[in-house]
Amino acid sequence: MSPSRQRADGGVDWAGAARLGGRLASPGPTAPRAELERMVADLRTAAVRALPLATRAARLGTLVAGHPPARVLVVDRPGWARAAADSFAGLSAGSDLTAGGGGRGGTLQVAGLLGLLAGRVLGQFDPFAAAEPGGRLLLVAPNLLHLRRAMGVDASDLHLWVCVHEQTHALQFAAAPWLAGHLRAALGAVLDTERADGSAPARTGGPATALRALRGGEQGDGLGLLGLALDPDQRREVERIAAVMSLLEGHADVTMDSVPSSVIPTKPVLRARLDARRRATGWDAVLRRVIGLDAKLLQYRRGADFVRGVRRSGGRSALEAVWAGPHALPSPAELLDPPAWVARVHG
Repeated sequence: MSPSRQRADGGVDWAGAARLGGRLASPGPTAPRAELERMVADLRTAAVRALPLATRAARLGTLVAGHPPARVLVVDRPGWARAAADSFAGLSAGSDLTAGGGGRGGTLQVAGLLGLLAGRVLGQFDPFAAAEPGGRLLLVAPNLLHLRRAMGVDASDLHLWVCVHEQTHALQFAAAPWLAGHLRAALGAVLDTERADGSAPARTGGPATALRALRGGEQGDGLGLLGLALDPDQRREVERIAAVMSLLEGHADVTMDSVPSSVIPTKPVLRARLDARRRATGWDAVLRRVIGLDAKLLQYRRGADFVRGVRRSGGRSALEAVWAGPHALPSPAELLDPPAWVARVHG
């Protein structure tokens, strides 16, 4: 489904949500034109440098041989909102987004969420861009500029570090070509689940709930505000999606930390200061919880613990089996018990 068309049955107007979301997002910090041009060039260079670094650190070289690289796009906040809406329109094509949040109400929900997230996302790999065989890698320049100034870190090191994380996501989807379809089907189950008795579920969350579902729930701690909008079947689907997203985010975090300090000299400073920002409290913490970023941060921690636990329990190459197919993905329970996953998958 093209985001330029609103669904005839009253579904979300994705192009309209993108435009409004871009207007709702503040423009972000700026700099002299020459500095911005240097930053864009450095981000593009960092994305190219990051790919072989991520490939080695993630141990995925043999699984991704011959796969085209992701297309790199450096965007502003409205550009990210447009790209995210385009991706989600394709991801949710054929799903029922009309009940509990379709039409104008659903469009406004999505626009509000895009406006909030547009000021916070540093980078994002999009595997659902139909025109890009290798997917596309988005780098949000004003957010990276804001982070670099706020943390007082080296710009080139920060750019390369973030690009390693995002290129790892590109490698994950290249190593597991079934993964994009698996997530599309799982999200469709969140949107369209029927109860066991054949009756329609009570849908209360609408498209904004689906967007938060893709960012992941909080296994073990309840689903927080997201859980209030889900029936039991949808909740189970979100928990499964959350386990997958935790794997992907944790694996990317472990990979970016595995790049040698000889390549990114300020890596320890970057990690310490980023972790300190992730622990921020007050109004920012409330906002993160409302838009689902608390769940995202929990994904990093639990996913990284799972990856490290699998390698301790089964050996350094044990994790490679996870890309074999949906059957090899960790369940929500296995995410918290890496040896159980190793025992099931490796015997």
